[in-house]
Amino acid sequence: MIQQEMKTWKHVFKVDPARSFTEEWLADICESGTDAIIVGGSDGITIDNVTECLAAIRRYSVPCVLEVTELEALTPGFDAYFIPVVLNSHNPAFISGLHQQALKAHGQLLDMADVIGEGYCILNRDSSAAVRTNSDTALDIDDVEAYARFSDQVLRMPVFYLEYSGRYGDPKVVKKVSETLENAQLFYGGGIKTADDAKEMAKYADTVVVGNAIYEDKKAALATVQAVKEVKV
Repeated sequence: MIQQEMKTWKHVFKVDPARSFTEEWLADICESGTDAIIVGGSDGITIDNVTECLAAIRRYSVPCVLEVTELEALTPGFDAYFIPVVLNSHNPAFISGLHQQALKAHGQLLDMADVIGEGYCILNRDSSAAVRTNSDTALDIDDVEAYARFSDQVLRMPVFYLEYSGRYGDPKVVKKVSETLENAQLFYGGGIKTADDAKEMAKYADTVVVGNAIYEDKKAALATVQAVKEVKV
């Protein structure tokens, strides 16, 4: 089952299907030694670009996951489907509304063992993700800890995702959340640009997600793979 396999994931690249790529670029990403590829983004996600991205990644052996942010882009063929539940959103559509609609429309087509809930906490107020979901990002460390506890111990979600979305986060927050979670796998994403960034967050997060860097400085992004795997926790 994918949930057992993903417990071993230390490093993941996130590919935005709305952004163009070359075959050479994608080969470098998929053959980098990363543990998985997440296909996902906040804007411009369509069935066409998701399908194109899936077909290209499927030429490689790396696991490929769709983070479902647009109902129309949900398509079979991925190894798993991450369902982000934005816990600090003021818009109920991003907590349960869109998810219910997705399962109403597509639930019969999916193996529910491969559908994985993510308790999401978005912490960069300037990000498109925060704006789109109307998230309350004015949270102190105790607020974030409470969301983590709620996601892990009440909702029993297998993943808790700290999303700084383009900005490097606070290691103290990541450490506190890591100490709070009892069962959930802690994903960290946001502002990882260098191997040192990745190493610092890998001390606390179970899985480090690298996204924007693969478009801004691919060489530096590729160096984060080995950097994360060198960290002993």
